[in-house]
Amino acid sequence: MIPAFLFISIILTIAYCLLIGVYAYWFLQLKQYQLDASITPQTTFSIIIPARNEEAMIGKCLAGIQEQNYPTHLFEVIVVDDHSTDHTAEIITQLQVQFPGLKLIHLANHINTTINAYKKKAIEIAVAQTTGNWIVTTDADCEVPPNWLLMMDNYIQKKQPVFVAAPVMFTLHKSWLGLFQVLDFISLQGITAAAVAAGYHSMCNGANLAYNKAAFYAVGQFKGIDHIASGDDMLLMYKMKQQYKDQLGFLFSNQAIVKTAPMDSWANFLQQRIRWASKADRYEEKSIFWVLALVYFFNAFLLIGLILGFFVEELGTNIRLLLLAKTIVECFFMIPVARFFEMQKTLLYFPLMQPFHILYTVIAGWLGKFGTYQWKGRTVN
Repeated sequence: MIPAFLFISIILTIAYCLLIGVYAYWFLQLKQYQLDASITPQTTFSIIIPARNEEAMIGKCLAGIQEQNYPTHLFEVIVVDDHSTDHTAEIITQLQVQFPGLKLIHLANHINTTINAYKKKAIEIAVAQTTGNWIVTTDADCEVPPNWLLMMDNYIQKKQPVFVAAPVMFTLHKSWLGLFQVLDFISLQGITAAAVAAGYHSMCNGANLAYNKAAFYAVGQFKGIDHIASGDDMLLMYKMKQQYKDQLGFLFSNQAIVKTAPMDSWANFLQQRIRWASKADRYEEKSIFWVLALVYFFNAFLLIGLILGFFVEELGTNIRLLLLAKTIVECFFMIPVARFFEMQKTLLYFPLMQPFHILYTVIAGWLGKFGTYQWKGRTVN
């Protein structure tokens, strides 16, 4: 049994390291998109922000959007209050005095039954009331850079896409949990940028996303995925890819990075990752499914091997060597990604985070498939 277990572990390690090597190669091919000053802004944007109990951050988020280096007549902001029980709606109402173009939609006025995908419904309702030709989505707890829309417009005019993914990063909180989340997200964002730019995966984050409104309607909005709680970003991107194969892009620029706060507790962090993992078997894009399966089983075998290694010394030594190989390959991949996000110093803690990363990957993956999770005060199956 032990030799077979070790053999499978070695095969999974080789496959995983090759996969990370491919992502590293793709990422190193990326060149930062440079703003073309000769292009005059002309894209009309409708920024949609679904918000549920975001009284602490919504004001800062909206202030950053209103301070964009972009003509104010070319963008509007629509916040959809998703049944908030705090002062989110009141704060938005107060800000409407300062920002007359700010719109507020109460989701409760449109939904009177329990559904599974409130965020998707909020976006669909908001899109129906937009005046812009392009939809931009972000989250209520995000901070956007001053040239965010300018970079989006420039990229859209030059590349002519119908769907644009862009980078997201956590703000760095110097706690163990904060560092762990930043390091984990650096790897996820590096894979996203590399895979999308290579045209291989449909990966993105709804905190920094833009798509052509006509294309959104052409693919049927969220029809077919509107029963899934998560996936308003990646599952929609896959629908777009089916109809507009060569018109998806990644805006690789540090002037377009949207920042968001990490989870404030291990419990909330795990719930977030379970939510992300819950859609793993919903991907029709099989390349993503098999990559996720490889990552999960590789980490599961490492975890089991590390535990068994306490009782079988020879196995423990070999599994630790495989863990070392994993760490080295991932470090080589993450160095240029961390440099892009100006987070190089966080890599000093990366080797120490490995056992925790393996454990959370296995737990979140399992519960994402077979468990439930709590998000924004709701229990989701």
